[in-house]
Amino acid sequence: MKGTRPRLGFPGIVQMNLGFLGLQFSFGLQQSNMAPIYTYLGADATIMPVLWLAGPMTGLLVQPLIGALSDRTSTRIGRRTPYFLIGAVLCSLALLAMPFSPALWVAASLLWVLDAANNITMEPYRAYVSDRLDTAERPLGFLTQSAFTGLAQTLSYLAPSLFVWAGMSADAVDANGIPHVTRVAFIIGAVLSLSTIVWSVWRVPELPLPADEAAAMRAQPLSAGTAWRDFADAVREMPGPMRQFGVAMLFQWYGMFCYWQYVTLSLARSLHGSDSAVALRDATLVNGRLGGFYNFLAFLAAFALVPLIRRLGVKPVHAVSIALGGVAMLALPHMGNEAWSYLPMIGIGIAWASLMGSPYVLLANSIPAERTGIYMGIFNMFIVVPMLIQTVTMPLLYGTVLGSDPRNVLSLAGLMLLLAAVATLRVRTAPQP
Repeated sequence: MKGTRPRLGFPGIVQMNLGFLGLQFSFGLQQSNMAPIYTYLGADATIMPVLWLAGPMTGLLVQPLIGALSDRTSTRIGRRTPYFLIGAVLCSLALLAMPFSPALWVAASLLWVLDAANNITMEPYRAYVSDRLDTAERPLGFLTQSAFTGLAQTLSYLAPSLFVWAGMSADAVDANGIPHVTRVAFIIGAVLSLSTIVWSVWRVPELPLPADEAAAMRAQPLSAGTAWRDFADAVREMPGPMRQFGVAMLFQWYGMFCYWQYVTLSLARSLHGSDSAVALRDATLVNGRLGGFYNFLAFLAAFALVPLIRRLGVKPVHAVSIALGGVAMLALPHMGNEAWSYLPMIGIGIAWASLMGSPYVLLANSIPAERTGIYMGIFNMFIVVPMLIQTVTMPLLYGTVLGSDPRNVLSLAGLMLLLAAVATLRVRTAPQP
């Protein structure tokens, strides 16, 4: 979007990003609960990556197309807003149904719907921030999204433990073994997913399109064909910094997918020496508290990273942040009790804050404004392709190289984040404003 954008200031930036609270509460519920839900429904640890295939596949198929379509959409309520609302409604419905899954195939199918809905919302939302903010406010805009990610996932990870502290029984389960505290957390997530998105688009509506951009849209009507042509053109003309950063994205998101899939199973082994149902239920609650802690740190760290990025640049700040996360993941499997396990969460929290904000600062300052949606969608491919690679390779590695031990998967995750830090330092970027 051309022209001078009106400055929103901190209150406006907070309100426009409130929808990320609901969106990331949903992701937090997935990260902390899907592995246990799958296990309760009979899944084996070896096939866990296959059951998580929904996220990367829907991201690969949905986000580039939705990003391209949102660049060309023109409605009374905006070009990005229709996608926010459609995605939020579908997400809420899937969250309501997930903890009532009677069988493994039902839970896996619902995860496909949930991830598709989240992906319909995600990249138009990031494009909306880039559209709405000028260059000087973008670091705060994207890192506020990161902060809301930390806050939302703090709440989603802690929710089951909070319900237990409030008097609910941790051992109260349905016929399939899914705890009642998990059900309540998902119902709350369904409410937040829709209500926060509606608040954001109501309080901070999109800016009207400039006359020349509106005329260009009318000259080439919206269609899947034009969207795919835009996609192909964007790939050919991809800015250099974006291409270079793809290597770092490969390592860091392979590592994060390993962590989310196996951290609960790793904690059961580290803390109890077992992966029994009782050990798993306790490890799920412990992971919720640990995840809540690192996500709260991410909430705080996101704001601390803003002045550091302005002073030092996005590249060194991101490299150091994810290196701290790598060291933390290497250390976590060796923590013998819950108290010591909080120490590695400091590094993971800092890494997560940077992962959810810093790459988008780099991207937003490198791409043409009129193609923000499609490039945000393509950038997401740099996230989902590593996840797909992990999905294919982990079943091959788990029983052979990693000894069928989830603690070794976390060590691999730490190594991947360290390699990502090195790759980040090799990216050639223009100086940040």
